[in-house]
Amino acid sequence: MDVLSGILLLCLAVGLYVVCSLYFLHNPWILHKRKQLKFFCRNISHRAGSGEKIENTMEAFTHAVSAGTEMLEMDCHITSDGHVVISHDDNLMRQTGYDQTVSSLRFQDLPLYKERLEVTFNVGHYSTGKDRKFVLLEDFFKKFPSIPIILEIKVNNDLLIKKVSDLVKQYSRESITVWASEESGVMAKCKEQNPSMPYMFTVKRGILLLLLFYTGLLPFVPLGESLLVFYLPRIFNRTYIPEEAILQKSFVVHLIQKLTMRKSLFEHLTKRGIQVQLIVCNEESDMEAAFAVGATGVMSDYPTLLTNYIRKHPPPPPPTISDFKKEQNKVSADIKQTFY
Repeated sequence: MDVLSGILLLCLAVGLYVVCSLYFLHNPWILHKRKQLKFFCRNISHRAGSGEKIENTMEAFTHAVSAGTEMLEMDCHITSDGHVVISHDDNLMRQTGYDQTVSSLRFQDLPLYKERLEVTFNVGHYSTGKDRKFVLLEDFFKKFPSIPIILEIKVNNDLLIKKVSDLVKQYSRESITVWASEESGVMAKCKEQNPSMPYMFTVKRGILLLLLFYTGLLPFVPLGESLLVFYLPRIFNRTYIPEEAILQKSFVVHLIQKLTMRKSLFEHLTKRGIQVQLIVCNEESDMEAAFAVGATGVMSDYPTLLTNYIRKHPPPPPPTISDFKKEQNKVSADIKQTFY
């Protein structure tokens, strides 16, 4: 009889846990204060729209903004003479044809980009442009003072992190510049250097996010991140060929698709004020798939294509505080009606 009672109590506890988890998954504002970011961006340009102009050049930034992009994604490195440069790679072979690194050269000695540069996430396609010069982060800040950016720190370099933070403070961009890094150690240094800047999930934190989601613990755990940036898995081995051999296997990509593209997860994060951006969508069908699964924003190498897609298929307006208050009041009313 004691064993049976124990089993019944366990079943009751598990059932109660599942019910509470599901309830708070759909109503997270009861446990967590919603994040209030200074931006809500649906149209994000990857490397300044590297499919339409040479990536990360001033011409590319100007073109993307004029085409309607709301946010720019970029990466940075530091030169040997201490300048913060916008560049995806440290080694310049892919971008310039020279087997040298940004960190080993003075800014004035950086070579020009290639005349034709292959678009990483649209294999077999190339971009061109009149501008082939590398851009200083400070020059970008001067020209585009109000454009939100995702700024990825590519290497674990304390001086780079400090200089980026100092420039962000100097140009009063702390609320519209997002710390980005795949590495948790680098992100920890970024947050310590400038905790006022919003930041995105690292790889480890992203894996933890999925574990919390599938165990039902996510609704009860506070999250410091403001942005989730993740690949749209369906682009793998089609527009983008991963370097990792395991990601070239169709069953692995299918598994990643099933595990990560969860609309209920994205809706939960959105209700907590965390924006979800899926990358890198270079075809209309991928843009459609990203928004359909609950992405708040899409990142593309083709800002004009994305702008035209959003105009033809306008997503619903971003949620407001009043929307959540109305929903919260409705939930409170339902609870009162149930118990009283």
